[in-house]
Amino acid sequence: MKPLQEILHGVKVEKTINEASLDVPGVAFDSRKVKDSFIFVAEKGVATDGHLYIDKAIENGAKVIVFEDMPENIKEGITYIQVKDSSLALGIISCNFYDNPSKKLRLIGITGTNGKTTTVTLLYRMFSSMGKKCGLLSTIENRINDNVIPTERTTPDAVTINELLSQMVEAGCEYAFMEVSSHSVVQNRIAGLKFFGGIFSNITLDHLDYHKTFDNYIKAKKKFFDTLPSSAFALSNIDDKNGMVMLQNTKAKKLTYSLSSPKADFKAAIIDDSFDGLHISMDGREMFARLIGRFNAYNLLAIYSTAVSCGVDKDEVLVNLSALTSAQGRFECYRLKTGAVAIIDYAHTPDALENVLKTIHEVNVKKQNKVFTVVGCGGDRDKSKRPIMAELAQRLSDTLVLTSDNPRTENPEEILNDMKQGLKEDKPNQQHFCISDRREAIHLACTLAKKDDIILVAGKGHENYQEINHIKHHFDDKEEVLKY
Repeated sequence: MKPLQEILHGVKVEKTINEASLDVPGVAFDSRKVKDSFIFVAEKGVATDGHLYIDKAIENGAKVIVFEDMPENIKEGITYIQVKDSSLALGIISCNFYDNPSKKLRLIGITGTNGKTTTVTLLYRMFSSMGKKCGLLSTIENRINDNVIPTERTTPDAVTINELLSQMVEAGCEYAFMEVSSHSVVQNRIAGLKFFGGIFSNITLDHLDYHKTFDNYIKAKKKFFDTLPSSAFALSNIDDKNGMVMLQNTKAKKLTYSLSSPKADFKAAIIDDSFDGLHISMDGREMFARLIGRFNAYNLLAIYSTAVSCGVDKDEVLVNLSALTSAQGRFECYRLKTGAVAIIDYAHTPDALENVLKTIHEVNVKKQNKVFTVVGCGGDRDKSKRPIMAELAQRLSDTLVLTSDNPRTENPEEILNDMKQGLKEDKPNQQHFCISDRREAIHLACTLAKKDDIILVAGKGHENYQEINHIKHHFDDKEEVLKY
């Protein structure tokens, strides 16, 4: 229970009707989750408008309604609070209701198109291995110390974030590592949170179905850094052409990392890269990492830079870095009985797919082993990237198998037809197949690949389901690969 006035601290209220002194036991933006005396925040969401469910929320017991548009029916005994932006208010209200847990631990967020999950997961693992109590908010899972909590999207809603952070505080966590998606920034899911540090990995073509333009996508990422306090650090990859853009207006301490610029605050260089791991120089100190590829060199450098920025001794960081293994579904390597190497990766954007395939070619220096790529595109998402992904997968593979990802409500064959528009017909000695059944597609690639050939199964990574017409059917790329 918390007094209403404390919950509303920092919220810009435009009008109040039936003002009352109340103790509120809970916050909800979904009318189905409202209980007696709850505060209900009517958000204008992407899929639906919470204003349509105000009467239902009151029927379920809500005593306080926060809204943007004045309801037609004003009921006695209900406190109505009008605000300019309900999603912003929900973020602040959620922080206040849970006693602002982000101020009681070191919350570090990472944003960027690629590398978020690997970086936060490995930060969580490394700090945990150093004896720190930690929390994790990621695409794969949420964690409070060793307690695993399933997750459904990259960044949870504002209420869930603060509830989880509050549980982390209660569990004695000193650090929390969190993926910050562009959607969560625009939708104010992180509003009111106090970050100890922010990390920018990179930005490439993605989520244009939501943001509409690449400029809007960049601005969404940048907004995260614009809101960091002066007490925080802002760490950016300046090898990305938008790396310095992210730091332009931040009040936080500006820090940079790079594999190529001598002007960066944190620098690294790849000495050798193989399917056994990376031999890398990190700020002048050599180390061997069990991760593979140039993109993982960036992830490792971001982790190193973050840990040092948090005050951890450099040598201690390097020792613990060398023990880290891949995050689930992120360039996971397996050797099949045939001697072929299978790689499972979440790459579902053109840039991510290209990075993974280029990494495979860089590691496959003999150029004698064939590369098989199994890839699809999700339904009900940005259609513009479909032919692009097919074209680059064809260009960087010896054998290409186009297949389903999560078709959702779209016909898988129509998605494949969109992808096929990017294929070139003038590639001699190359095979390509279109198989909508993902299990059959993986089976074909594993059957055709010979000793030391490389099979990339891309797009789903850690996911253990296929979503078809709103139903999630069990399907795990890793399980399918391990059959071989």
